[in-house]
Amino acid sequence: MSTTTLDKMKTIKTLNNIAESGLNVFNKDNFTIDNDSENPDAIVVRSFNMHSLELGHNVKAIARAGAGVNNIPVEKCTEQGIVVFNTPGANANAVKEMVLTTLMASSRNLFDGIAWTKALEGQGDQVPKLVEAGKKQFVGKEIKGKTLGVIGLGAIGALVANDALDLDMDVIGFDPFISVDTAWNLSRNVQRAMTIEQLFANSDYITVHVPLTDDTRGMFNQATFSIMKSGVHILNFSRGELVNETDMAAALEGGKVGQYITDFPNENVLKMKNAIPIPHLGASTQESEENCAIMAARQVKNFLETGNIKNSVNFPNASIPYTGKKRVAVFHKNVPNMVGQLTLAISSYNLNIADMINRSRGEYAYTMIDIDNKVNGDIIPGLQEKIDQIGGIVTARII
Repeated sequence: MSTTTLDKMKTIKTLNNIAESGLNVFNKDNFTIDNDSENPDAIVVRSFNMHSLELGHNVKAIARAGAGVNNIPVEKCTEQGIVVFNTPGANANAVKEMVLTTLMASSRNLFDGIAWTKALEGQGDQVPKLVEAGKKQFVGKEIKGKTLGVIGLGAIGALVANDALDLDMDVIGFDPFISVDTAWNLSRNVQRAMTIEQLFANSDYITVHVPLTDDTRGMFNQATFSIMKSGVHILNFSRGELVNETDMAAALEGGKVGQYITDFPNENVLKMKNAIPIPHLGASTQESEENCAIMAARQVKNFLETGNIKNSVNFPNASIPYTGKKRVAVFHKNVPNMVGQLTLAISSYNLNIADMINRSRGEYAYTMIDIDNKVNGDIIPGLQEKIDQIGGIVTARII
């Protein structure tokens, strides 16, 4: 482990095209963007699959410019003391707009209708007559007064639920893990489903906004389809693996599911009857890409410069106002007496503690300690080495 100070130039590597507005967050006096670096201080990524990537010993943080982190080896990063950030909410409006757009378009059979109309090319003056004669096959349904079930009421789900109410839909929401902040932003007119089965049974349209976990993988399957209304429309802008594709194909073929709108097309989806494959455009807006890039960059910059953590998926959020004093930032196993050993190491150099925070998450914890004294640079290597020798330390740096 090496000592890290603010006057050391830090290297950032990007694995995808990242919006310039995000890269501009890294001021050139303290940061350099080097996409050829084998051992950067931090990595910013969008969709690049990092699971087979070797992570250098100097990597301290990985920021995903987006919400999902399935392309990042989070468990491996945790074991190496690498903080993984994401950007919850930065792309929420873009995804919300796509959900509502496709919900309405599918309900009115616009996708099939447009494809049919374009196929009339070459019919000359007969096109208007053919349109009038053929339009009845695309008669759809209005969404007003229909029931939308929203699974997952985080940043995206809450926006979808609130705006669907404004479109005169009835909205049922299910989220056993809803945060206090989200609850404050959610309309009181969103009906609460006590169980997901209750939502399935009462919804004309269902949109899902949950992460992919062992519990949610394949949550849309033959058993859950059997609970739903016949002809239900299902919208999936979260993860393709939430759906058992074999069961979905059968449900579409039999009419139990009227339409399946997904942002995650593959060969199986393309073969499905009444599936509407979107080429992963949910968050693909200029505004969303910029919002995600800026948010990711700010979180990385703040962590590298101050040690403060916000929106990490594998370590606890922790923050102390940065005053310029020397700061010890340590990832360690969540075991007794770690803080005591850290303070003992610091006090052995006749240093006082000005401020401290300790936060845990599962098997790991994060401690930051601000040193009150002016620290002679000569003692930093010794202090670093003393901390590194404490059992249970994963990574440590002195900022």
